[in-house]
Amino acid sequence: MGKPSMLIVMTIIVLLYGGANYYVGRKLFRWLAQIFPSINGVLFTVIYGLIAATMFLSFIPFSGNLKHIANWLSSHWMGIFIYLLLFFVVVDFVFLVLKLIKINVTPTMHFFGGLTVVLLTIGVVSYGLYNAMQIKQVSYSVKLKENTTAKGMKIVLISDLHLGAVKSEKRLEEMVSKINALEPDLICIPGDLFNDDYDAIQNPEQAIATLGKMKAKYGVYASLGNHDGGETFGKMIDFLKRSNIQLLNDDYTVIDNRLILVGRLDASPIRGYQGMARSSIKELYKEMDPALPVVVMDHNPANIGEYGKEVDLIVSGHTHKGQVFPGNLITNGIYEVDYGHYQRDANSPHVVVTSGVGTWGMPMRVGSNSEIVYIQLN
Repeated sequence: MGKPSMLIVMTIIVLLYGGANYYVGRKLFRWLAQIFPSINGVLFTVIYGLIAATMFLSFIPFSGNLKHIANWLSSHWMGIFIYLLLFFVVVDFVFLVLKLIKINVTPTMHFFGGLTVVLLTIGVVSYGLYNAMQIKQVSYSVKLKENTTAKGMKIVLISDLHLGAVKSEKRLEEMVSKINALEPDLICIPGDLFNDDYDAIQNPEQAIATLGKMKAKYGVYASLGNHDGGETFGKMIDFLKRSNIQLLNDDYTVIDNRLILVGRLDASPIRGYQGMARSSIKELYKEMDPALPVVVMDHNPANIGEYGKEVDLIVSGHTHKGQVFPGNLITNGIYEVDYGHYQRDANSPHVVVTSGVGTWGMPMRVGSNSEIVYIQLN
């Protein structure tokens, strides 16, 4: 995308965000004015404007503690703003319906409508912050072709750690402990281990030590996601090596002569892989033993149409299952499969899409869970 096009897109985003904030801010002010009649409109506008502007702090190239503070403020406001906007729209819709059926909407009703919005936002955001830190486990039994050499293999799937995002490092110890308790044969991480910027990780040495404790009979493998690139790409690659995570970039490895594991580069890295680009998988097929089952790590499940009968299982992440409601409705409408175990027909690969173990943007989950996926091959 060229600079003029990017400028147009950014202008549209700013205008939409500004308009939505005008709507939310105006609603909040009118509600507060019922409680505090002498509230100063100018002071409120300045304070609200500064809070709303925190959304853009993460785009400013701060360093050190300032970077972490900026990320914390912008990510939390993002979640609060979404639910203030959503609930105010719902309340206004209810009031519109009441007016259409000739019911008078009184100032008292407006007050309790605003109170409902504020209380619901506090409740949902608080739940979302709590729920995001609870790591769940889901399990799937995937039946591959008859007489498969991979029968009985146990795969743990995790994705979207988003290291560098707010609270991302706080999940690692518990995540590793839960993974090791499953005693997997293989650990697969299909992308978004990082959150665009390696330098946003608060304690990379500790994160390396923690991830290095993951145990699997045949090792830990990863592919790259759309957030795993940019100027700090080299540091990311070194991080993975030191964590004993083997990276597959449009390449494959044979696991114990029982299974072929493929890792794909993401098709749309946000900041690029410093010259690397996704290639066709067809050349890899020519090198593979057709007698062995094939498992593919491909970050984005939008790509599952690229695979046919040569592939037995695709594991993906990326969608976060929408992460916060109503995001799950959007991802469910966009993707053929945005979450769970899926197979289009008997001749198509099995697909398992995880909602991820971390969060992007808001450190919240509403309508989705942070999860570890256990897959039993049969």
